[in-house]
Amino acid sequence: MVWGQRRDVQAQLARRRAARARQRAEHAATCAEQQEILAASAGGDLYLHLADAYRRSAECHLSSARLQEAYAERMSAWSGDETSRPRFMTGVAEACGTTSAALTLMGSDHGQLSVASSDGPSRAAQDLEFMLGEGPAHDASAGGCLVSAAGLAIESRWPAYGPALTSLGIHEVLTAPLRTEGSCIGALAVFDPGAGTATAGTLTVIADALTRTVLLGPDADPELYEDADHRDCVQQAAGILSVQAGCRVQDALAMIKARAFADGQPPDAVAEQIVRGTLKLAQGS
Repeated sequence: MVWGQRRDVQAQLARRRAARARQRAEHAATCAEQQEILAASAGGDLYLHLADAYRRSAECHLSSARLQEAYAERMSAWSGDETSRPRFMTGVAEACGTTSAALTLMGSDHGQLSVASSDGPSRAAQDLEFMLGEGPAHDASAGGCLVSAAGLAIESRWPAYGPALTSLGIHEVLTAPLRTEGSCIGALAVFDPGAGTATAGTLTVIADALTRTVLLGPDADPELYEDADHRDCVQQAAGILSVQAGCRVQDALAMIKARAFADGQPPDAVAEQIVRGTLKLAQGS
């Protein structure tokens, strides 16, 4: 399928998902009204509790619809080539009031399974967290709570990650966990949102919408319209290096991360050199 056809298909798919999300939002709002009527006539905290849950569900679906509609509009208007196609995360960042947003899916060990970002700085921040093993996405995912830091607090909270992040020109980070029933699958971070834009409440609503309707649920697309990166090249390079060095894959992966951080390169760049055979990290290979 050529790029123009794929663009149209993705735009149409986003519009259909947006329409279904709006229908679910309307249904949830109706249910909330019914519970509020029952609370007024019969009394009882249970009805109010249910009404609040339905209101939050309606807000979640409405937020998801807006994200899908924004993506559909970008795709329909785009006339460039595939290498510069619109990113779904661009709309997420704008909804959060910034240009830099990063979504990270985590495994049970809180290691990165999949990443998606809105721009270069947010992806660089994700790479730093991947290489150094510490940062806001890790903390939000592990703790299941909001994480925020600004100014000198960034460097004091994360001794390795913090100075590296501020060297990118980033001076504020706000991160929300991607919570599911009884667990957490990752985190959504925004960088340098500015005063009065990305509030904790806004970020929490958008993170909830992404979790419940974009990453999970009947209309889920965990690949985020082909924008999700599973770091396949890095994993391939770790396998090659483990054979060359006669070590565990985890140790080979640590070597790649260390080399990338020391050289100031993205881990993908180091991995590509290993896969091509132009970089040898194992002694005697």
